[in-house]
Amino acid sequence: MQKVKLPLTIDPYKDAQRRMDYAGCISASQLSRLGEFVGNVLSDAQVTLSLYIDPQKLTVIKGTAMVEVSLDCQRCSNLFTQTLDCTFYFSPVSNMNQADDLPEIYEPVQLNEFGEINLLDMIEDEFIISLPLVPMHSFEHCEVSTQEQVFGELSNELASKPNPFAVLANLKKN
Repeated sequence: MQKVKLPLTIDPYKDAQRRMDYAGCISASQLSRLGEFVGNVLSDAQVTLSLYIDPQKLTVIKGTAMVEVSLDCQRCSNLFTQTLDCTFYFSPVSNMNQADDLPEIYEPVQLNEFGEINLLDMIEDEFIISLPLVPMHSFEHCEVSTQEQVFGELSNELASKPNPFAVLANLKKN
């Protein structure tokens, strides 16, 4: 498949009137904001967009985006590969006050001063939002075994240590 670069900006109203479809990629080197949140951006982002006008006469940007990134496992601290796969529905607004008028299925995306949308920022925002809150391997791929994970039980070594706050209990009594 030939890699076609997406335009940096689009005019959503004109493209929706023409029912434009875009399919292409965004270079991994352009995803610098995403790179700040992950270990590394491993692949170019594959993006498809369809612009149309819905029955309510709203301009809609429907799309999917996919990219592979490496993340730090929060259990074992090793890097692992994760595919971020997003599906989104946007409707352009000139200011965010108009966002309340949109149906719940559509997310607002703000137009710039030229009436265009920055595709890179829009798609990169979706990738950042789709990152897991606590990135972890699946249990079978993680180096930390379930025996090493302790939930609610203290080992004998920790239970036998004196409580450092016991001195404060005496102060509270007086």
